Amino acid sequence: MKRKLNAGIIGATGYVGQRFVTLLARHPWFNLTLLAASARSAGQTYEKAVEKRWKIDVPIPENVKNMPVFDTADLDSICSQVDFVFCAVDMNKDEIRALEEKIARMETPVVSNNSAHRWTPDVPVIIPELNPEHTRLIAHQKRRLGTKNGFIVAKPNCSIQSYVPALTPLLDFGVEQINVCTYQAISGAGKTFDDWPEMEHNITPYIGGEEDKSEKEPLKIWGRLEEDHIVSVQKPVISSQCVRVGVQEGHTAAVSVKFANKPPISVILDRWNSYRGVPQLSKLPLAPDPFLIYHEDPSRPQPVLDSMAGGGMAVSIGRLREDPIFDYKFVCLSHNTLRGAAGGAVLTAELLVHQGYLKPKA
Repeated sequence: MKRKLNAGIIGATGYVGQRFVTLLARHPWFNLTLLAASARSAGQTYEKAVEKRWKIDVPIPENVKNMPVFDTADLDSICSQVDFVFCAVDMNKDEIRALEEKIARMETPVVSNNSAHRWTPDVPVIIPELNPEHTRLIAHQKRRLGTKNGFIVAKPNCSIQSYVPALTPLLDFGVEQINVCTYQAISGAGKTFDDWPEMEHNITPYIGGEEDKSEKEPLKIWGRLEEDHIVSVQKPVISSQCVRVGVQEGHTAAVSVKFANKPPISVILDRWNSYRGVPQLSKLPLAPDPFLIYHEDPSRPQPVLDSMAGGGMAVSIGRLREDPIFDYKFVCLSHNTLRGAAGGAVLTAELLVHQGYLKPKA
């Protein structure tokens, strides 16, 4: 790379925005040059804007503390200072769609952590190890937007990134049915136990919109590229339940799966142990290697022990065994604000650089 790309974070003061800050402060390919948030934070230094609201388990990077926070509405200032932006705003979906599309039309690519554009037909939804070819939609999207450089790429729901990677190497055996229950950390709601003390020693059996996302988004990830859109696969049928649990970081998934052609356990383990995607083969900066980690210990994976595997970017798997109703069942775990959110978006940006879609503006 001839020079680092200048990156901005829109929604920099929220939980995921704070994760972006920690990942980008010393990134080898990206310069963090701009922070933006709501009008409430605009005009303050970043340290002042997040005072008493810093939720991440590492300190604010020293080189970020005195950076000014811009108003998200000031898009002229934002787009003039960056080559691309990460977007993690707390707004309604219509507002997010309008904001991200306006930024893209201003010739500034958007790597979105939000769900607003995941079902826009020509917006690719990327897990870099699983469907990097879906970025070919960008050319069609640019024609619709009338842009030369501006586009939007989204990352998927955080909970599916715990178990969809484990199923992907097995798709050629004909995955027909999946039953999954996700046990999701409170950071997925942007909370800590200080914010949400009633979640200590507790679970809540409902997370708005999560089950629909868990049942539909994998079908797009596994879908095929057809002209200017992705055709979602019709199988497998996925049934999900999503539960919020008293854990700070790490989404766990208990998965049961039925195959058209049931593989032996030894083959499944070999597929998991050997799976490498474009990020691993290309040695992208945030790519974990190995990507999928299987634990023989039946008490693993655990959020406290395993959510930070691969720098928080690997997926941990355990307890593969026969299922009396389906074929097999197993447990997966991923770090929801790293692999599932900010880290997944940064790895997506690295993939876009590798593929030639993200470049310096001048």
